[in-house]
Amino acid sequence: MRNDKNSLQGTSSLGFIFVTLLIDVMGMGLLFPVLPDFIAQLTNQTLSESARDYGWLLAVYGAMQFLFSPLLGKLSDQVGRRPVLLVSLFFASLDYVLMALAPSLIWLYVGRTISGITGANITAANAYIADISPPEKRSQSFGIVGAAFGAGFIIGPALGGFLGQWGPRVPFWVAAGLCFANFLFGLFVLPESLRRENRSTFSLREANPIGALKVLGKYPVVWGLTGALAASNLAMHCLGSTWVLFTMTRFNWNARETGLSLAAFGAVALVYQLGLARILLPIWGERRTMLIGLAVASVEFAAYALSTHGWMIYAIMLIGGVGLLGGQATQGLLSQQVGDDEQGALQGALASLASVTGIVAPVIATGLFGYFTRADAPMKIPGIAFFLASLLNLLALVIALRVLKRLPPEPPKTEKYA
Repeated sequence: MRNDKNSLQGTSSLGFIFVTLLIDVMGMGLLFPVLPDFIAQLTNQTLSESARDYGWLLAVYGAMQFLFSPLLGKLSDQVGRRPVLLVSLFFASLDYVLMALAPSLIWLYVGRTISGITGANITAANAYIADISPPEKRSQSFGIVGAAFGAGFIIGPALGGFLGQWGPRVPFWVAAGLCFANFLFGLFVLPESLRRENRSTFSLREANPIGALKVLGKYPVVWGLTGALAASNLAMHCLGSTWVLFTMTRFNWNARETGLSLAAFGAVALVYQLGLARILLPIWGERRTMLIGLAVASVEFAAYALSTHGWMIYAIMLIGGVGLLGGQATQGLLSQQVGDDEQGALQGALASLASVTGIVAPVIATGLFGYFTRADAPMKIPGIAFFLASLLNLLALVIALRVLKRLPPEPPKTEKYA
């Protein structure tokens, strides 16, 4: 009877973590279709003029995640996972209310700062999963993280675009309600997962995000592949941070149409990365998949920039989904270059690197968009950031080709995937 009770409790706890991560991702997705228009309304600017602030707001979120992800993770090692998760959810709900009521742009900056801090609770959520899952079932349990991110990036933009029809503030109110409902559920249902004897003392030195990057410089091949991954990540963030701006300018799409396109992109990513990857990786192998993915992504991003009708976006998306496998294969190759005792450090470093690219790329991409779409621009190029993303993927391909020359021949596929 006790085993059944523990199993039921573990299932409900995993369900809570899934919903927490889903709402974190949905909260980001809800705002993407309406945020550019909201900024333009608050500042009385055109879309081109408000693009720079849009980029900085995205960068602020990434910066806070970079700084606070290791800090919240380490704090949860001392005080427990439950307090960190509940406090972050409570303040996230208040934060969405703050942004919904924003009378000026500075309120949005404050709100996005708080959002980045509370969104860093993914480290505590991952730790909670590890606490309540037996070692042999942790990989299976961690699958809910990928499922939450995939579902969040599909539901969030579609819902945000739909709600945006009634005004850009409406999605903020809905996000606040979802967060607060999850907070109440956790307050009354969620047990603590970390036993007192397993808790550790908090140390700022150990919660330093810069220190996590040191592992990358220890191995030349890792350093080279990381360079390719960084260029690829920059390209993806350039695409994501200007997608709404581009589609609104080029196709005159509204919030609903941009939201649906973002949801479609999330669905395509889910199909390729969770479904087709299992078929294509054994056939091509990691190295060839990486090279094909980066090459396809370079062509795909340039094609987006050159598209003249909205339907073309969906056609390119379906064919170019192979490009999403480049980063996935690169991470797989990176994991093979270090020992089992450094896998955690490597993944932490890659997460920190992804956060850094998420800070830099939006500022550059939206700045370029604003410059090349303003009234006095020397040339009107709404897809300029997509062209930059294409070049970055090409750079990643060149780096990857040079690094692969240092590696020994890849084992036969039949042997490797047996």
